[in-house]
Amino acid sequence: MRYARAERLIQLALEMQAARGGLTLTDIEQRFSVSRRTAIRMRDAVIAAFPEAREVPSNDRSKRWRLEGGDARLLAAITADELAILETAAAALEGLNLADQADAVRGVVSKIKATVPPPVLRRIEPDLAALAEAQGLALKAGPRPFIPAQLFETLSLAIQSCRKVTFQYAARSSGQDRQRVVRPLGFLYGHRHYLVGQEESPDPAEATRVRSYSLPLIRQLKLTPDSFERDPGFDLIALKAQAFGVFHEPPHTVCWRFTPESAEVARQFQFHPSQVVTADPDGGLTVRFQAGGLLEMAWHLMMWGRHVEVVEPEALKALLPDPMPDWPVLP
Repeated sequence: MRYARAERLIQLALEMQAARGGLTLTDIEQRFSVSRRTAIRMRDAVIAAFPEAREVPSNDRSKRWRLEGGDARLLAAITADELAILETAAAALEGLNLADQADAVRGVVSKIKATVPPPVLRRIEPDLAALAEAQGLALKAGPRPFIPAQLFETLSLAIQSCRKVTFQYAARSSGQDRQRVVRPLGFLYGHRHYLVGQEESPDPAEATRVRSYSLPLIRQLKLTPDSFERDPGFDLIALKAQAFGVFHEPPHTVCWRFTPESAEVARQFQFHPSQVVTADPDGGLTVRFQAGGLLEMAWHLMMWGRHVEVVEPEALKALLPDPMPDWPVLP
């Protein structure tokens, strides 16, 4: 426990040095999941160890502290576990057919290794190889969509520079293939990867509507010289929270009941960020949340077979067979 406390103080010193605007006590509480009293003690311990730590001016009433200079970096030692996590993240991105992102993570790994003294690197590399091999067992298996790397590169540039793109796209729902002019806003990654954007339209309501475009269906993509002003109120994380997966539709009140034999496995899942989980008297599990995307819910629930019952909504029940398949609980 004593070493764990020391590691937390070192981490706090590093974060106080990295935060340009400084850290508040609330920041410390949230980042380290501690009480206000513990946050005060941690801040005071760092200030005592580093006299150059000081309070910095801010535009709000909260007091902020920052550690000036580079002394804290001397305490930071890269570990094999940390490098292995980055290697695993790169492999996972590659497994999702996100080659450019995987290359970017591996580039970060190379830069970190370049800053590590050779004796330290020689000491941790054997551990790194073993950890990377062991963590590789957790990579996602199964089919994946084929997406050209050039498509990701062009769309990423468009998102960063707020430039419009044009492409041919045939929506699966309508089958209508036509050229679109789109203001790209971000990506959603799931069983398929999607571009989130707003399509040019003479109708103001349609022009501000946020849509999702399946990346494998995008053809003849071109980056235009035309720029657009990104809506400051757009929040990709908030948008994602409205859906079960990547499909967006009006939210539904969702309630699923898992059987007693599947309850322990169901507890290991976060089906949605807003979920509320309740233990049933018979040993089962009830999960409730608000979200759209009924078709994706139905796809997921098919894996559970008879071990899950849809209490509501009725529209979701209608998408599932009755009775549900009788196969074993998820391993």
